[in-house]
Amino acid sequence: MLRGPWRQLWLFFLLLLPGAPEPRGASRPWEGTDEPGSAWAWPGFQRLQEQLRAAGALSKRYWTLFSCQVWPDDCDEDEEAATGPLGWRLPLLGQRYLDLLTTWYCSFKDCCPRGDCRISNNFTGLEWDLNVRLHGQHLVQQLVLRTVRGYLETPQPEKALALSFHGWSGTGKNFVARMLVENLYRDGLMSDCVRMFIATFHFPHPKYVDLYKAGGGRSHHFPSCSLYPVQEQLMSQIRETQQLCHQTLFIFDEAEKLHPGLLEVLGPHLERRAPEGHRAESPWTIFLFLSNLRGDIINEVVLKLLKAGWSREEITMEHLEPHLQAEIVETIDNGFGHSRLVKENLIDYFIPFLPLEYRHVRLCARDAFLSQELLYKEETLDEIAQMMVYVPKEEQLFSSQGCKSISQRINYFLS
Repeated sequence: MLRGPWRQLWLFFLLLLPGAPEPRGASRPWEGTDEPGSAWAWPGFQRLQEQLRAAGALSKRYWTLFSCQVWPDDCDEDEEAATGPLGWRLPLLGQRYLDLLTTWYCSFKDCCPRGDCRISNNFTGLEWDLNVRLHGQHLVQQLVLRTVRGYLETPQPEKALALSFHGWSGTGKNFVARMLVENLYRDGLMSDCVRMFIATFHFPHPKYVDLYKAGGGRSHHFPSCSLYPVQEQLMSQIRETQQLCHQTLFIFDEAEKLHPGLLEVLGPHLERRAPEGHRAESPWTIFLFLSNLRGDIINEVVLKLLKAGWSREEITMEHLEPHLQAEIVETIDNGFGHSRLVKENLIDYFIPFLPLEYRHVRLCARDAFLSQELLYKEETLDEIAQMMVYVPKEEQLFSSQGCKSISQRINYFLS
């Protein structure tokens, strides 16, 4: 619990809030003055009084929930107040406000989930980001939050969580990966608990796969000029990160371009019961694989359903995942589909990112203006959306680049 002058300051702040505890014996001028002719009996004042009482009760619950988050040892006495009437729940906006207040306080005081201040696990913020900042991906919005939250709230998971994101370029795969990193870890991509590998950058020469050198520092780059096998160095990076953190996240971008030998190295880390020599050190480990592989199949299925009269929001995972997984396995020009990760069902979910339409590109353009705090006109959003190339040739329905390069295109309208 808060001690010394900090506690006094917070108590003073609490007393200023509606619903704050009042001194014992304090009287209110309107109590016991409901007689006709009394100024306090005015109907308008009575309605105001009811509203203030409701606001005070809500404020008291906010304070109770906040204090229980940062001082859990001393919140038993307020448990009843935190629970409130049956069926009451904190609205999303209020919960987000509570999370922001807690994050601000915990920036200078130690009050961290699971005792590790590097881990934030802000599921409310993740939900908000997925629902507000991500466009045209209702399947991703539904599945990612439920899967990740369910996994991280499992006391002792049996295996690492492996998600494979598939779709055309610009549909939001990296965007969602960044949302996860930013909401699960205080320092985002700079966290000691996160590692990101880009196939063409970190492993650029497949023919030297057995001759890469271990990368130093946080660059994780493996130049092709050493005698150390890259498989061993990749395993070392994973083990080192798991030893540093009990909740880790590994991202592999352009996963379809990873050498088969590297994919085989990851197998033991994804098994349900890993061999003793490869047993994960951290209880919670998430692997994200980002790939453009078979994005064309996703587009074909979506186009077929739209032509058949389905609305975009009616498309389900059952429509897409079986086709996507089957096509990945049958792909012969890359090693991802033939790796043990796919063949032995070590990937928990193949998550499809749908192709984006004109209306989604407009929303991306709007967000680009808002992110730079710039004013915009509806006509400008249309002009930017019309600059994109749409396919197929006849339907002109899907943006061939998704929302990629939108933020660069708005510079044309600012000059």
